[in-house]
Amino acid sequence: MTDSPAARLRALLSQPTLRVMPCCFDGLSAKLIGDAGFDLTFMSGFAVSAARLGAPDTGLISYGEMVDTARNVVAATSIPVIGDGDTGYGNALNVKRTVKGYAQAGMAAIMIEDQVAPKRCGHTKGKLVVDRVQAVDRIKAAVDAREEGGDILILARTDARHGHGLDEALERAAAFKAAGADILFIEAPESREEMERICREVPGVHMANIVEGGETPALPPLALEEIGYRIAAYPLTLLSAATRAMTEALSEMKAGRHPDQMLLPFAELRRHVGFDAYYDEEQRYSDARE
Repeated sequence: MTDSPAARLRALLSQPTLRVMPCCFDGLSAKLIGDAGFDLTFMSGFAVSAARLGAPDTGLISYGEMVDTARNVVAATSIPVIGDGDTGYGNALNVKRTVKGYAQAGMAAIMIEDQVAPKRCGHTKGKLVVDRVQAVDRIKAAVDAREEGGDILILARTDARHGHGLDEALERAAAFKAAGADILFIEAPESREEMERICREVPGVHMANIVEGGETPALPPLALEEIGYRIAAYPLTLLSAATRAMTEALSEMKAGRHPDQMLLPFAELRRHVGFDAYYDEEQRYSDARE
């Protein structure tokens, strides 16, 4: 499986450079990210919950809904996709099932975190973490699923910085790495100095999570690369941009105006969705329509 999504992601992360990673929430957003030339994307739980359920990222969305979205996302783009696996949706055996399900869906990696279920977005109030032993057990279970045939990387996340301090978060990240995690993610550091400690004190492949308006400094990509990060995730940028565009268009329509200046030309919209590519391929067969 030398050309599997996981293998392609491993090859990307083996290079000492930062990868900017806009995050997706459905097939169209994933397709747009790949078409724009980005090397990888992340299926954000916050964004999927918002787009699919119209609900907040507070543990309301299920494993089944997430893995179904994962299949659509993977089918829409050729770039590697990392999937948000939340807490694994249960105990260690649930974690294993989740990891295997995401691998079967074609995900290149899955993120498993140490929050108490139901989890919360990492930059909102009310989040709690399980004890360190249970947190490490989740990652051990995820790694076991990988070793049992799931061709997928494990991204281990800790939210311990919020309630237990950076030292505890660093201890957990080191334990996750020792358990076999491929990528490390300490959520919500509050300064550049903390971000530097993370990359210096726990060597490995680290992901930074840049939430506009969140707790982590929105450093530019060059600064993140200098610190030592390999991935810069932007989980809400596209969702926020799309939501703003839709609410502004709706306001115009509610006021009796049509938002013509806000719209893509119809031909460009068709191209983004894939009509042009469909028509080109259709010409190979005798039932093509003019």
